[in-house]
Amino acid sequence: MEPYNLTGTLEFILLGLSEDPELQLILFALFLLIYLLTMLGNVLIILAISCDSHLHSPMYFFLYNLSLSDMGFSSTTIPKMLINLHAHKRSTTYAECLTQVSFFILFGCMDSFLLAVMAYDRWVAICHPLHYQVILNPCRCRYLVVMSFCISLIDSQVHCFMVSQLTFCTNIEIPHFFCDVPELVKLACSNTTINDIAMFLSSIIVGFLPASGIFYSYYKITSSIFRVPSLLGKYKAFSTCGSHLSVVCLFYGTGIGVYLSSTVSGSSRESMVASVMYTMVVPMMNPFIYSLRNRDIKKALWKIVCKIT
Repeated sequence: MEPYNLTGTLEFILLGLSEDPELQLILFALFLLIYLLTMLGNVLIILAISCDSHLHSPMYFFLYNLSLSDMGFSSTTIPKMLINLHAHKRSTTYAECLTQVSFFILFGCMDSFLLAVMAYDRWVAICHPLHYQVILNPCRCRYLVVMSFCISLIDSQVHCFMVSQLTFCTNIEIPHFFCDVPELVKLACSNTTINDIAMFLSSIIVGFLPASGIFYSYYKITSSIFRVPSLLGKYKAFSTCGSHLSVVCLFYGTGIGVYLSSTVSGSSRESMVASVMYTMVVPMMNPFIYSLRNRDIKKALWKIVCKIT
């Protein structure tokens, strides 16, 4: 097949999770439920933090932005997949694919950086409690969030631009349920060396560096907690990190699962199943983890329920 430089007229074919019409109906209902729960859970977290003055602290400010990022992350992939499942349509235009790539990387990177910032917040709160309000003042908190957004935006636009420079053969079938950079690079007919280098550097910047920051923060937190003499004091210190640590393990665990399933096994099916966990289940679980493990969030949510009823 002749290479074809995309100009917006060629369409990609998303093979999706299944071609069975009956299974597609089940998947549609399942993913619609996941999406609604994700939106509901994160909206409740945002409302609770916005309405309760006791939650106007750095920790909840970062959680507020993480909920916004999770909503954007889910909205990048699930609605398009629901439309395709409902209409039994698998094609997507070039412009739609590039837009999805851009927003997927943007919100995925935002999640990674915000989790690192939240680990830094817990480190300051436990290891430097007397200087907490000074170190994490409102100006610095906004700066950390804005910097996370700017780095994520630059990374997403670089990948989007580099994908737009690739040439493809006609009738492109993507063995996935959304447009992802690695899958597009594999299908390109042109030289992809620069794209491979860019993906490697990006994985270091948005994956390894935040993960290293989280690991270092929890190393310092653990060292500080073990110096606490009372058992009750140790429990209280660990309990403040429990929700965040659960989300970190879920986010990076599924992300590593996607990487391993695509590189070790080479199976597109296993990679897609791992991607479902990464792109859908994790954003849905985050608000439930924080609301169930956080007494202040539960109190704020209960106040909202009482006002409504």
